[in-house]
Amino acid sequence: MKRTLITLMAAAAILTGTAAFAQMKKPDKPYIVLVHGAFADATSWDGVAKILRKDGYHVIAAANPLRSVKGDGQYIGSLVEALKDPVVLVGHSYGGSVITEAANGHANVKALVYVAAFSPETGESAVELSGKFPGSTLGPTLSPPVPLADGGKDLYILQDKFPAQFAADVPVAQASLMAVAQRPVTEAALNEKSGQAGWKQIPSWHIYGSADKNIPPAAMAFMAKRAQARDTKVVSGASHVVMVSHPVEVAKMIEEAASAP
Repeated sequence: MKRTLITLMAAAAILTGTAAFAQMKKPDKPYIVLVHGAFADATSWDGVAKILRKDGYHVIAAANPLRSVKGDGQYIGSLVEALKDPVVLVGHSYGGSVITEAANGHANVKALVYVAAFSPETGESAVELSGKFPGSTLGPTLSPPVPLADGGKDLYILQDKFPAQFAADVPVAQASLMAVAQRPVTEAALNEKSGQAGWKQIPSWHIYGSADKNIPPAAMAFMAKRAQARDTKVVSGASHVVMVSHPVEVAKMIEEAASAP
């Protein structure tokens, strides 16, 4: 009953936000829906959203539940469906798995943008992809899992390890606050196999940092090539939160995707 109430409240929040957009002038550009990943929150898109809004885009930085690939994908998919007009889905990290799932069955998704993100094939998990190539140092920085009432486990990055692991090119004071505000992901979500790969039908763009310690850059290069990305950009020296440290480059790629035919 409690879970049903939470689901209804979440749906109401989506509809309320959508109604607010509906009262605005119909956009002549696609909606940009930004989906954060594990150990982050929607504010990680602030720098990118500021640029996109200045350039005339309607932007929604969605609250990713971080509970399961399928469930999170359905949640974001509900928002996409409610918007009706063309949408560019942008995912960071685990959020890439979510937008891959969310795009399916929604003809108004015109592009997928992967920002230091997973773009899984059907049947692949985030854990599998991050371990496909050497380079990830995430495991040793995680705190002991937090047991959940449903039998699952929540994962966090240890706060003192967070700046170097997650946001090495962000000022330490800012990265330390990000560590405090990080949102946990379930262990099950990172191990869950992905459904149908949306990037097989929808064009994709990929951007990531060369110094990413969460997802090996080699893994992201592999995924971008496999998806036959329209464009791929590697930001030299950028950490896993490339959208925080290099919002201009990330916003530029999103706008490239939004304006593509």
